[in-house]
Amino acid sequence: MSAGEVLLKVSNLKVAYGGIQAVKGVDFEVREGELVTLIGSNGAGKTTTMKAITGLLGINDGDIQYLGKSIRGKGAWDLVKQGLAMVPEGRGVFTRMTIVENLQMGAHIRTDKDGIASDMEKVFATFPRLKERAMQLAGTMSGGEQQMLAMGRALMSRPKVLLMDEPSMGLSPIMVDKIFEVVRDVHAQGVTILLVEQNASRALEIADRGYVMESGLITMSGEAKQMLSDPKVRAAYLGE
Repeated sequence: MSAGEVLLKVSNLKVAYGGIQAVKGVDFEVREGELVTLIGSNGAGKTTTMKAITGLLGINDGDIQYLGKSIRGKGAWDLVKQGLAMVPEGRGVFTRMTIVENLQMGAHIRTDKDGIASDMEKVFATFPRLKERAMQLAGTMSGGEQQMLAMGRALMSRPKVLLMDEPSMGLSPIMVDKIFEVVRDVHAQGVTILLVEQNASRALEIADRGYVMESGLITMSGEAKQMLSDPKVRAAYLGE
């Protein structure tokens, strides 16, 4: 898919978190139709950046533009209504609700009942395991199943841009394969994705472009396929 207009633009972003300058002046952009990945080791500032974009953390300096307008200071609720949805690190499912209720929560900003029902069927087609267990409480599911549910819930809001924070963290190798397969499928359906991932090789394999984040700064960027073969990236993140 050829990339279109810039949907998300982060400019000189600085965020202090717990008294520490976690993000120190970061610039990157995501264009319509792209799958962009932000890779880096634990503590690099990736999750802090995601939380700042989605209004979960205040920013100290810089700006975040979405659809050409600044969203600095906007709350997560407003942003979901505008089509910016996030699958958070740690999944964050509603453990005492069923799978169906969790998916309905993802569509809470919508009033088109027929569209919601249609989208739920699409989620079930993407994640057959969720359909099998539709009335099961989310808290009784495995980590991988909860990750599928968190992804499905975000898709129920019909996002223009889907932010995913460490979707493979803590999952078995088989479930990691499934999650990356689904990320690729969702992107193929036309959803623009910003993916934060510690599993750099898997992220770069499915991404269009990548950014490397170290100690709160972007230190490298480029086409994902080129980054996969870059000796520095391979040495630092791919264990070679």
